[in-house]
Amino acid sequence: MNAEEKTSGDKVKEFLHQFVVGTLAVLVAVNLVSGITYDTPANLLLASLVLGALNAFLRPLLLLGCLPLLILTLGLFLIVINAILLKLTGELMVSLTGNPKSFLVEDFWSAIWGALIISIVTLIANSVTGNGNSKLHFKRSQPRERPPDKRSYDRDDDDGPVIDV
Repeated sequence: MNAEEKTSGDKVKEFLHQFVVGTLAVLVAVNLVSGITYDTPANLLLASLVLGALNAFLRPLLLLGCLPLLILTLGLFLIVINAILLKLTGELMVSLTGNPKSFLVEDFWSAIWGALIISIVTLIANSVTGNGNSKLHFKRSQPRERPPDKRSYDRDDDDGPVIDV
């Protein structure tokens, strides 16, 4: 078996990890953004599952369709795509549960802030656990040492040789 191949146990473990991280991220967003609410913990879990399914199936199509905008905005349009998926999750929850307050995303700005918080929490959680494709690296660079020079100048703009006339 190739090291790249995953067993069914690995796939289940990865799914559970993504579900727990996603649920944690949605819970943080619900607590920080006043325009996102839920009524029962079961509906929060269901909303996390719906959001995960939308991210797995619909997000790749949206990314492909919005590729020119993603390139033009240097990836910042991802926040809008994530907000659309979060708002759609709220709409689907109303259809699934029949309860308009099961998981409510009031307006698009709440969806924007919620999507931003969910992205940040997911990034941090995946970095801490070492799972997923997202990694955070903090590296402190050392100041560059200058080679000893015969002459000392007050100002060095590293433009190359200078001819004084």
